[in-house]
Amino acid sequence: MNEALSQVDLIREAFHYRSRFDGSIMVFKIDFPVTEDPGFPYLMKDLALLAQTGFKVVIVPGAKEWIDAELKRYDIASSYTEAIDKMRITTAQAIPFVEMAAFNVATRFMTLLSASRVEALIGNFVRARGLGVRDGVDMGHTGTVDKIYTDSIMRVLNLGMVPILPCIGWSPTGRPYNVPSDEIALAASAALRAEKLFIVSTHDGLRADISSLPEKPEIRANGTPVRLTPQEAETLIAANAGSDAGKQALRELRLALRASRAGVERVHIIDCREDGAVLKELFSNLGAGIMIYADEYESIRSFKNEDLPDILRLMEPLMQQGILVRRSAEQIQEKKDDFAVFEIDGSIHACGALHDWGESQGEIAAVATDPLYADLGLGRRIVGYLVEKARKCRMRRVFVLTTRTQDWFEALGFLEAPVESLPALKRKAYDQNRNSKVFSLEL
Repeated sequence: MNEALSQVDLIREAFHYRSRFDGSIMVFKIDFPVTEDPGFPYLMKDLALLAQTGFKVVIVPGAKEWIDAELKRYDIASSYTEAIDKMRITTAQAIPFVEMAAFNVATRFMTLLSASRVEALIGNFVRARGLGVRDGVDMGHTGTVDKIYTDSIMRVLNLGMVPILPCIGWSPTGRPYNVPSDEIALAASAALRAEKLFIVSTHDGLRADISSLPEKPEIRANGTPVRLTPQEAETLIAANAGSDAGKQALRELRLALRASRAGVERVHIIDCREDGAVLKELFSNLGAGIMIYADEYESIRSFKNEDLPDILRLMEPLMQQGILVRRSAEQIQEKKDDFAVFEIDGSIHACGALHDWGESQGEIAAVATDPLYADLGLGRRIVGYLVEKARKCRMRRVFVLTTRTQDWFEALGFLEAPVESLPALKRKAYDQNRNSKVFSLEL
């Protein structure tokens, strides 16, 4: 019975995320070694499934290792710069073979998408410009992104097809350049305003020292963090920059941080060797990789004593209507460590609280927003902040008691639950006369 309930919960969770991201643009930057992994066909089936069910999938294949092999095969000299992210120096002799290798790799993706009856198009979606001479070194046909042809990509996406962007760009005069796939993925994600960027590879993930972080993130059994803010990612990169271990993982983390700074709200670093890793990361709370998420809670902070009049001002209309339980100034002051406020230009425009009732359960309560700022989604952001706080406190579940706002909480992913599911202390304090409904969110 419990297993069946667990499966139902997973299905509900999947449908919730399916509804939330329907029609969203998602860019997949996929390293070349993934194409030689036994799990590659299954990964492509999953991407085909996403494309078939309404997601707009864009693929940026990496080809570095295959280009290296092809140049070696034809005895073409190849070298790299000495920078942290080594960049290929692409000579005039090498560029035809680089093009051939890049399109060969892109064709692997098209072939497997075709097997799932999903149409794809490998196109000249990237305008590039040459890097010229850097530190005295002629970079030849190595370039950088000058422009992403978003109109062309959107036409392909709106036809239900998957655009594939190989690591080649062209100048306005048709001169080809070898452009790093990381740069293309970053530029495409920003230009298309992608909801998500997935960085897919075949290594064990980040094993960085997290002792430098002021607040320890949630960690999986294998030692990898579940999610990081851009600030936490930046701290980890700086603290582990001199380490020889995990260079690939740190490179990916740097790319994720750049994407986040460029406006991509969610960046996911995935190991494709885990079966269904992309689907798990996309359709579940816990996921399967590392998520770097834009900190939309930067204006939210803990309660200060001087915030009390503003909190009462926000809550009073809702308390009069019976939407919120009446709380006195003394009661709020007594629980002040539980409260958070949303501050804009020095003024408080929303508030909420997380009460710890034991048994690894927390109650989200006293959520109130300024009606003049309703369009900014401050209530949703306060709840999101409190959910993240609960996760950091190692709670396994949060719940709300509501008499009139059940639809709003359901839209945030909360599910109705019986009163009996409340922790013992809260059940004793439950007001039978108020007869509030219980909605919960598993963490």
